[in-house]
Amino acid sequence: MRIKYTLLAFLLIWSVESIAQSALSVDYIMRDPKWMGTFPSSVRWSDDSQTIYFEYNLESDPSDSLYKIHLDQPDQIQKVPLREEKALRKSQLRINSNRELRLYVENNQKIWLEDLSKGKTELILDWPNRLSNPNFLADENFISFVSEQNLFVLDRKTGTVSKKTAISTGNPPNEDSKKSDEADKSFVEVENLNLLEVIRRRQETQELSRAYREATQSETKEFIYYTSGKNPSNLQVSPDARFASFTFYSSASNKNTKVPDYVAASGYTEDLNSRPKVGTNPTKSEIGIYDLTRDTVYFVSTKNLPGLKDQPDYLADYPDRKLEEKDREVALFGPVYSPDGSKAIIQARSFDNKDRWIAELDLLTGELIPLDRQRDEAWIGGPGIGWTFSGGTLGWLPDNAHIYFQSEESGYSHLYVLNVESKEKTALTQGEFEVFDPFISKDQKSWYLTTSQVDPGERHFYKMPLMGGKLEKLTSMSGNNEVKLSPDEKKLAILHSYSNRPTELFIKANKVKAEEKQLTFGQSEEFKSYPWRDPEIIRFEARDGAKVPARIYQPDPDKKNGAAVIFVHGAGYLQNAHKWWSSYFREYMFHNLLADLGYTVLDIDYRASAGYGRDWRTGIYRHMGGKDLSDQTDGAKHLIENYGVDADKIGIYGGSYGGFITLMALFTEPETFKSGAALRSVTDWAHYNHGYTSNILNTPEEDPIAYRRSSPIYYAEGLQGNLLIAHGMVDVNVHFQDVVRLSQRLIELGKDNWEMAIYPVEDHGFVEPSSWTDEYKRIVKLFNTTLLDE
Repeated sequence: MRIKYTLLAFLLIWSVESIAQSALSVDYIMRDPKWMGTFPSSVRWSDDSQTIYFEYNLESDPSDSLYKIHLDQPDQIQKVPLREEKALRKSQLRINSNRELRLYVENNQKIWLEDLSKGKTELILDWPNRLSNPNFLADENFISFVSEQNLFVLDRKTGTVSKKTAISTGNPPNEDSKKSDEADKSFVEVENLNLLEVIRRRQETQELSRAYREATQSETKEFIYYTSGKNPSNLQVSPDARFASFTFYSSASNKNTKVPDYVAASGYTEDLNSRPKVGTNPTKSEIGIYDLTRDTVYFVSTKNLPGLKDQPDYLADYPDRKLEEKDREVALFGPVYSPDGSKAIIQARSFDNKDRWIAELDLLTGELIPLDRQRDEAWIGGPGIGWTFSGGTLGWLPDNAHIYFQSEESGYSHLYVLNVESKEKTALTQGEFEVFDPFISKDQKSWYLTTSQVDPGERHFYKMPLMGGKLEKLTSMSGNNEVKLSPDEKKLAILHSYSNRPTELFIKANKVKAEEKQLTFGQSEEFKSYPWRDPEIIRFEARDGAKVPARIYQPDPDKKNGAAVIFVHGAGYLQNAHKWWSSYFREYMFHNLLADLGYTVLDIDYRASAGYGRDWRTGIYRHMGGKDLSDQTDGAKHLIENYGVDADKIGIYGGSYGGFITLMALFTEPETFKSGAALRSVTDWAHYNHGYTSNILNTPEEDPIAYRRSSPIYYAEGLQGNLLIAHGMVDVNVHFQDVVRLSQRLIELGKDNWEMAIYPVEDHGFVEPSSWTDEYKRIVKLFNTTLLDE
């Protein structure tokens, strides 16, 4: 027996030594990322457009600090002194229409006014109470602000402040309150007051004083709006000071989950509060309109929205279910007032997220006049569309007649304008690409926007006439161009990266033919010493004819071992087969290591990935593990047919959503994937959060079919290959409970070809280099020992 063990050890050593070698190692690439260098982020300009500020780290500080480059000294990068940095920290900034005046708040009590054209600053209000949300009105001599849950307006010329609303969070006075109070008194209290005259007189005096205070609460306003305990949010005055508005939010009581922390500093096991599970009751909202002339409050009515009673198509799968015809509940955002304050719009989204309405608000009645409806039988989403209580790209043009917004009506998220009088809608951009972060120029004659028009894997910055026309491309470097326009709009500060080059800062004049100049050079010499691959972006054909984009990392021909690894990015709605530096930079370096070892690596933007329009985004509706998984198996087939990969030597790995797909691959496609590493994986979608999951699978109570066919735990009996499960124990996103339940399932099924690595101090995104190193050493070991010839 001893001879057999010695021979086996010799063969294992020989096998490992026969694997191709790399200048990289897991220990090397999974160190603290500071070894790579320092790379700029969070760019902003000085008010005079002469200095660029950004986060950077030239001095090996524990974290990035604020640095600056003066344009007259572009080769000098200076760390911003603390005193200067504090002076730049300005709270609640608001700028006027021509961008020459700016407000900010100091210590929640003072409002300062900056004249940016003259470089002057003056204190215009020192308020005794906390204040927030200062804004210019249409007449910019007047400034509105919120204090003590009411709206006030400051007259800049006279310095006087007027209270515009009279809102009380208490209950309204009740003529029968005395009778009610008497009825609520206990026998003991009544007898005590009858017996003790002094105590009775004192109480009567208190009640008279309280009544007097309530009667004289406002010297200028007889009308008081009582909220009966509700707290108004989002208080704002219309620019013409004719109306005010506010929102009531009512949060549902949902059961949160607990995540045990076994290595808390106290030495005791402590529970971390975490999210509820899918199927929770959503937060409700109602928007109130306060007529400042008529002294009355009324609420926005949604009854005029078309299709409120429409039922989703998936209910056809439940023919025996009795359906109640009723209006769906909606979440409201707004109002968004026109510049002159004469008009306003509201965005409404159905709780099932299958409808988004944009409607004009009749400010005199609270009625809605529908302007645009976007319905999606899957779910509303895409760039610029916003979320439940966020309008995304939504506003008014300077003419007070047109609104602008983004919509996926064409299948791709584009920019639209709509005339609120004629209801005529115009697409300002068109084509098989997407629009990101549009904004109007200082002279209000043009748009600036980022698009993927050149290629889904690139981002470029453009200028376009306000009412549409030719897109003028202002950036030229291939990859990602994240632009911050200078306040004078004469220069572009560009954070640019490419597939194999991390982000650097460039500057360029705001002209089409101007050249970019690089300002930062952050890569360390150690990082530059390795020839990082520029992975080719390919498109392979899926079984339904779709062209699936992917990055491919190919080994040198003399090192090629016939094995392949497919990487599955996380988040579902995320893009990774692009031409810029990936947020998965550790995985990028790991793929270089695998290619050095002879593996072919494929990184797929499967169905549900971002960047390819509505149909791609919603390709997993009601079936996670459907087209998103078949794209992986079709990718494996493409490698076998076109890249000389052995069909018996294909592994798969990924984290979060990528871990979920890895589990589904090993459980339902064992003939394709021999091994897999599932990291921080969702194993049962009924245990994930509501906001993400309910969009794609509806809710477990409403659509159990979707959950059963999408959750790996129901397919665990299909495991045939080799599985590594890795998970952080204090993961408050995808809970450790997910893999605990799956492991019990595998034990009950008698499976013995799996192992689990647990990380006691890690959340969903690992932090410690030691954890990253341990995890990826296990992944390399898994693939080397199961995919390569023994």
